[in-house]
Amino acid sequence: MALATPDGVGAIGIIRVSGENAFSICSKFFYKKNGESIDIAKLKTHTIHFGLVKEGDVVLDEILLSVFLAPNSYTAENTVELSCHGSRFIQQQLMQLLIRYGARLAEAGEFTFRAFFNKRLDLAQAEAVADLIASTSATSHQVAMQQMRGGFSGKIKILRENLVNFASLIELELDFSEEDVEFADRNDLKQLILSIQKVIHRLVNSFELGNVIKNGIPVAIVGKPNAGKSTLLNALLEEDRAIVSEIPGTTRDTIEDEISIDGILFRFIDTAGIRPSSDLIEQIGISRTFEKIQKSSIIVYLFDVHELTSKGLQTELDEVKEHVNEHSQVIVVGNKIDKEDLAYTEREFAAFKDIIFISAKERHNIDSLRKRFVDLFDSRTVNVTETVVTNARHVQALQNAGSALEKIYDGLAKNISGELLSIDIKNALHHLGLITGEVTTDDLLKNIFSKFCIGK
Repeated sequence: MALATPDGVGAIGIIRVSGENAFSICSKFFYKKNGESIDIAKLKTHTIHFGLVKEGDVVLDEILLSVFLAPNSYTAENTVELSCHGSRFIQQQLMQLLIRYGARLAEAGEFTFRAFFNKRLDLAQAEAVADLIASTSATSHQVAMQQMRGGFSGKIKILRENLVNFASLIELELDFSEEDVEFADRNDLKQLILSIQKVIHRLVNSFELGNVIKNGIPVAIVGKPNAGKSTLLNALLEEDRAIVSEIPGTTRDTIEDEISIDGILFRFIDTAGIRPSSDLIEQIGISRTFEKIQKSSIIVYLFDVHELTSKGLQTELDEVKEHVNEHSQVIVVGNKIDKEDLAYTEREFAAFKDIIFISAKERHNIDSLRKRFVDLFDSRTVNVTETVVTNARHVQALQNAGSALEKIYDGLAKNISGELLSIDIKNALHHLGLITGEVTTDDLLKNIFSKFCIGK
């Protein structure tokens, strides 16, 4: 039993009760409006009923009670959901009532664990439930839904089935070892290994994309002091998130915030201005700026168009690009433009391809900058038919499976015995099974489900 809605005051609160005795426990306090008792076990599954919560003659609340008969529920167990008014007092009183009648508080992720244990979900699907709850953009929601509906699990299942078929043929060979027969065609096994490795390689490579979809694309806003970095952050977020001052060096540490643009989550990082400094604290801030540049997928280099020439800008960009990783994109943005000088400014910096001119203070041309972010991250590459890995545990298991497959392929080239081949195939199956839960340990399950919220 647990509160399935966020803690706090709201219109309603939903308390979920699951297990063999869910119906009998809730029948002890749920009554019709006229006071007549109700045997919940006799109600039809997937129906909602209005009634009273009573203990003795005391009415605690008027609620809606939803009934889900096993195995047609989220946990595949008898489940009751109690929709009460959103008062914290009412919610706590109702939960205490449930405890008095024999229920207990659920552990973190216990409802989803029971769904996994009762084979309603495999382990990858169960982890996708947590990703779905945490999704903050259209793309992260889309990927989590695709995984929860079994898209990723389906691919792993096919890989395992193909390996299992060969493993069974090799095991059969071992049973007839004295007769020197070969049931598993080694050339076919080689081709299978190559095809599986290709799929695993693509899935592992998709993690970089999946990680930014899940956690947001890091965008570092960098430049000299007083270029307008904090003002730009505020303009992008449409709120006063960072302190803005005419005094150079106001920002001495990184400031981060997130915003969804066209369904894609971006994580903006306002950094300390880059300049020589004898101030120890400012030096630390500048050092962190270079660290953020190295880790960001997009770097916005912001400069004051009135303070730099084309040659000076190139010098500054060369300095910054020494810290940019090879997979990052740099957007050059000229700030503090005005209509009178725009033509001159465009001519001065014409050599810089795709430069964007803005006024962060007046919020002029900010939409063009937002569009550039979306264009750099082409969301059209993510669709409901594509499998994208977002979980570091899955990547590790895939990499381990790939290493085991490499050993199988090398063993085939050396004509090793079927007994040794069988060991390597079982090792690959073990790592693939860790993804979907065919292979589990108590520590693994505890680690996964402890990260879930109570009530899910």
